[in-house]
Amino acid sequence: MFRSLTVAATLAMAAAGCTTVSDTPPTAANGMVSPILTSADAVDELTYARPQEARVTHVALDLALDFAAKRLGGVAELDVMAAPGAREIVLDTNGLEISRVTDGSGRELEYAIGPMVEEAGKGAPLTIRLDGARKLRIQYTAPADAAALQWLSPEQTAGGEHPYLFSQGQAILNRTWIPTQDSPGIRQTWEARITAPKPLDVVMSGVRQGEPEDLGNGRRAFRFVMDKPVPPYLIAIAAGDIDFRATGPRSGVWAEPSVLDRAAREVGDTEEMIAAAEELYGDYRWGRYDMIVLPPAFPYGGMENPVMTFLTPTFIAGDRSNNGLVAHELAHSWSGNLVTNAVWGDGWLNEGVTSYFENRIVEEVYGRKRAEQEAALSYANIVETLAEVGEDAPGTALHNDGSGELIGSAIAYDKGAYFMRTVESIVGRERFDAWLRQWFDNHAFEPATSRMILEDMQENLVRSPAEAERLMLRQWIFEPGLPANVAKPDPAAFAEVDAAVAAYASGGAIPAGFANWTSAERQRFLDNIPEQRSAEQLARLDQALGLSRTGNNEELFLWLELALANRYQPAVAQAETFLAEVGRAKFVRPLFQTLWDQGEWGRPIARRIYAETRPTYHAVTRGGVDRILGVVE
Repeated sequence: MFRSLTVAATLAMAAAGCTTVSDTPPTAANGMVSPILTSADAVDELTYARPQEARVTHVALDLALDFAAKRLGGVAELDVMAAPGAREIVLDTNGLEISRVTDGSGRELEYAIGPMVEEAGKGAPLTIRLDGARKLRIQYTAPADAAALQWLSPEQTAGGEHPYLFSQGQAILNRTWIPTQDSPGIRQTWEARITAPKPLDVVMSGVRQGEPEDLGNGRRAFRFVMDKPVPPYLIAIAAGDIDFRATGPRSGVWAEPSVLDRAAREVGDTEEMIAAAEELYGDYRWGRYDMIVLPPAFPYGGMENPVMTFLTPTFIAGDRSNNGLVAHELAHSWSGNLVTNAVWGDGWLNEGVTSYFENRIVEEVYGRKRAEQEAALSYANIVETLAEVGEDAPGTALHNDGSGELIGSAIAYDKGAYFMRTVESIVGRERFDAWLRQWFDNHAFEPATSRMILEDMQENLVRSPAEAERLMLRQWIFEPGLPANVAKPDPAAFAEVDAAVAAYASGGAIPAGFANWTSAERQRFLDNIPEQRSAEQLARLDQALGLSRTGNNEELFLWLELALANRYQPAVAQAETFLAEVGRAKFVRPLFQTLWDQGEWGRPIARRIYAETRPTYHAVTRGGVDRILGVVE
């Protein structure tokens, strides 16, 4: 059986020649210390840390936000657990300006910053000589171009009066503003004191401690605590002119004042979702579940920061049709935040399991029809991706050992979800749910690997060799493509829509009931009609279905993608507006790619738009578009 050991236990046992230990992690003064994994498949190549020698267990930040300089700085105080004889600890940094390192009593400690590695944003190691210290104080400033942070001018916000800041740490961006061991397998508790100018409010992915303190100098101090060990990519911050609205006894939403009403209505089902999730897989262990709807520059749909999910405003449709996003981020409170991939090559353990869980929440709250339709869209994404890259492409295996390039969301999210769905279909929902609940319970607040979940399934789920053969577990996880036993979606889920697609493709018949369809049905139609359309056909489609006037950004994106792919000039102005207002990579990258693929027609348009919009995008979005357009900084 695979074991996970703490640093001290691992090293002490090796020295003593012990062969067995308790799996229960030790406790520190500030709470539980999560174990680390020591097997080869848990070695994170994207960190400089050597946690078997010395590791960070707790981070305490005392930082000031400087909106004029677009920088933050202050002190990070780290609690260290070190093996006997350990002389130094290695942290991850990327661009941090370190001015001083001391121990807890103020004694100066020697430190050195190693060579910078630009590839994958790995940054540079910060090596600190311990000299017996178990508490470190690092005085530093983050760079103005810290990739995790996006500083928005007032003009980039809905209110237009105050600046805004938000962070995005996944996967290894937090080392650009926090000096720590930035690896998902090295979980840490944390606390923070953040000062910001009035009247801005600050939120973080920790529980706020009381009311902000007025410092009497035009600034206020906000305090936060996360007493549960989390992977450091989940430390997050946002600051701006934001207000709060409760959505239930343990949930609520923050947003800019002009957005708050729409945001609160859109997430009004949150308490029902939490109850459904708990009924499925056990207690919600984080206390509160709050959300913040960020300005449109946020590069993702959502980010599952504990107790403070970050959401894009592009999910707001007015009818809760895109609330699978909220279900997804909530589900991460179990799969991803509670049990976390130890290395990013096993990212499906976070995203695939969560996508399956999301669909189960959607089924409980919105019904089986909607859940099956959304699952069918997910399956279509897998099929489309495999047709494009090939069934044997190494990046289409769930586990990625670094030898192949990751193939986007269709694998980690969708194939991962269909793996869970297929296992459920074979063993039955009751047995599957009991297994998944015990997986969460037995690995709570711990890292995990693909090998661990495979062994857990073999030990706690599979009942016979014949069943093991039917499940094809190893093939699902470690081999490319889509196994033959996949539990395909019910063809009836989109029977009416698929018939309408066929009728439109053969004779141009536009569906009369389009306005009454679900959003999933409308997306299915737009994603499956013939790709080559004339300007006349596109104009007729838009006039009949109101595609350019939709308030649903998922549907608007599909319309713009179709229109630009056919060089439809009337859509260019709307695409330019959309790309100027929205920073979500899911929309921005494909639209620029579509324009770029149109050669002499599309490339000048792409260059012109990007020259205006590039400074407004987060580094995550900007990096993807830079690669498409060949932009070199």
